[in-house]
Amino acid sequence: MALEPVSSEPGPWRLAGLTWPQAARLAPYSVLAVPLGATEQHGPHLPFTVDTEVADALCGRLAAARGSVVVAPALPYGSSGEHAGFPGTLSIGQRALELLLLELVRSADDFAGVVLVCGHGGNAVPLHRAVTRLRAEGRRVLAWSPSGPSDDSHAGRTETSAMLALRPDAVRTGLAERGNTTGLAQLLPALRAGGLAAVTPNGVLGDPAGADADEGRRLLDDWTAALLAAYDGWAGPVR
Repeated sequence: MALEPVSSEPGPWRLAGLTWPQAARLAPYSVLAVPLGATEQHGPHLPFTVDTEVADALCGRLAAARGSVVVAPALPYGSSGEHAGFPGTLSIGQRALELLLLELVRSADDFAGVVLVCGHGGNAVPLHRAVTRLRAEGRRVLAWSPSGPSDDSHAGRTETSAMLALRPDAVRTGLAERGNTTGLAQLLPALRAGGLAAVTPNGVLGDPAGADADEGRRLLDDWTAALLAAYDGWAGPVR
């Protein structure tokens, strides 16, 4: 699926800024990048929108680097039941998310393909099931997620640094607290049984100490490079 830039006009393209005649011209020669996030607690110092903001930023960077990409409005809700013990978390659950992704990607058949950039680890299972089914239906779809340390998987130094780079005014650094720094694999049995509140009273898995914007920019650059490599391997040469 080798694609050429869809327009000589400056990008990146976002569906929110297009009309349907513009989309009709662009879609057959472009890939739709959909940011998948969540609305869930991120400790006492980060906003509920961390996962969505990171996914949206990475989709924007992908579109800036590849003129054949159009960014869809972000999906701000996901499967976040494990965070139910923390007020403000909103979750649609695994089954609803899987169905949503199936119908969403099916509705994007005018595009040459769809890339689902997921910023929330809790979406992984329904995302995998949806992508498997969509590919069996003959649709071109790629799912990708940023990686991070297993002992710093939620609201720790990694996500705090990323948010300091993206939206520093949303980070309440004075309220940042160390959470449970045990590796995620070791925590999973207790987490699955009792949710995140069973393993971390403050909602943090990791330690935000030392987080800064420079580290956040390096993380975003590394994630962008990994996303571009995955995209190019899936989409084919970009001219």
